[in-house]
Amino acid sequence: MEMMKECIVCTYADRPETRPLIEGLELQAWPRFMLHGDVRSWHSLFESFADCQLLLCRPNGEILAVGHTVPLFWDGSFAGLPATIEAIIDRAEQGRSERRPANAVSALAAMVDPAQRGHGLSRKIVEEMKALAARRGCGSLIAPVRPTWKSRYPLMPMDRYVAWRRGDGAPFDPWLRVHQSLGARPLGIAPATVTVTGTLDEWREWTGMDFPASGSYVVPGALQPVSIDREQDLGLYQDPNYWMEHAVGPPVSS
Repeated sequence: MEMMKECIVCTYADRPETRPLIEGLELQAWPRFMLHGDVRSWHSLFESFADCQLLLCRPNGEILAVGHTVPLFWDGSFAGLPATIEAIIDRAEQGRSERRPANAVSALAAMVDPAQRGHGLSRKIVEEMKALAARRGCGSLIAPVRPTWKSRYPLMPMDRYVAWRRGDGAPFDPWLRVHQSLGARPLGIAPATVTVTGTLDEWREWTGMDFPASGSYVVPGALQPVSIDREQDLGLYQDPNYWMEHAVGPPVSS
């Protein structure tokens, strides 16, 4: 609670000198292989949408958490959601270049300093994302949520995992639980928001594992198995997420 009182909320536009700190937090927050996914336009977050990158900081400037978002147009349907993180950013960039008003804000990632977890910062990030959407006059915050505990159960299909409930009826997964407690409704599964491909040597480097035969492998941090093809010298992983929507203003119109 004390940490929340001293937390300052700003954006990357306010503190552009923090990019190395943000990139350092990414290295701590994500499995190493996820830093090599097919998200080519990540730089746009800092160049085109600096005012949508949320920072939670101490008064001394230390970054506690980061929330990445972009504004975009969404028709309100599940079919109208972008299929990948890259597609989310592309739609936001296209809307900006065409001067098309955004009616939603999409979350892309929420990262908390590992040393600061357990203090409610992840919930604070979502609250600030919703507040950002409201300030921009958008009706929804949409989020491709990466369930925190899914990596503990990589062999369980995503649709079954997200249906798990605790005894009180709340979602089993803590990150899904945070979103639901803040009013989010489920939309559906995004089966491959990020795709990671690499040679066997790259996968060995990223994971510290060896892959003696072709097949599916459980890799630390992965939400589902990695497919290894030794003949093709290729490892393939697709990161599944779960779309949820927070209503933050007037209904989304099409």
